[in-house]
Amino acid sequence: MRGSEITNYLKEDSFMLECTLRLVKPVCVDARSKIVIVAPSDFYRSALYQQFMQFWITGKGADVAFKVSGEKITAHKKVLAMRSPVFRAQFFGPMIDSKSDCIKIEDMNPDVFRLMLQFVYTDSLPLQEEFSVEMAQHLLAAADRYGLERLKLICEEKLSANIDVETAATTLVLAEQHNCEQLKEICLHFVTSREKLQAVMASDGFSHLMESCPSIMKDLLGKLDSERRS
Repeated sequence: MRGSEITNYLKEDSFMLECTLRLVKPVCVDARSKIVIVAPSDFYRSALYQQFMQFWITGKGADVAFKVSGEKITAHKKVLAMRSPVFRAQFFGPMIDSKSDCIKIEDMNPDVFRLMLQFVYTDSLPLQEEFSVEMAQHLLAAADRYGLERLKLICEEKLSANIDVETAATTLVLAEQHNCEQLKEICLHFVTSREKLQAVMASDGFSHLMESCPSIMKDLLGKLDSERRS
């Protein structure tokens, strides 16, 4: 804008700008229900959504194949690279694998990998009630492995909403191993509550917790002390 045009908007050597601000909170913890809450995605409203959905449904133009525990699953390198920093480095980074057109993955269930790819293409998963807590546990590990932070949060939401005496210790292990601080805090709060502690300690998951994450005992004792004082 030229100087002569600017003067048309000045009134007594000043002007006013009207702005609309949108505050986006992708994740928070509900202090009352102790559940991780993830904001809905706006991706489905974008022009790319239908195109990515068609890519996912038809597989047309797929240029990479994964052999996941013996099962072949095809995908598109550029779509994966756009969504995951790990795939981006694998396909287009300085350490690119010239044989990356067929990638073997032996330590993941095909259904977990397929559901992860569905999220990569569509930024969405089935409704919370349509996939199990066990699937959410596996998906959380996969999301952490491939740098899919929003998927991690969705899994945290699912797991935090389904914490009980049998799952609390196992979920705490996952939270500790995959750096899910909010989920970890919710688990600690549940485990150290007076009415739940003994039952959780008697569960199989608690034994697994002590074996796989002995360092968590410091956090448990700190939380117990805090609960006792309050």
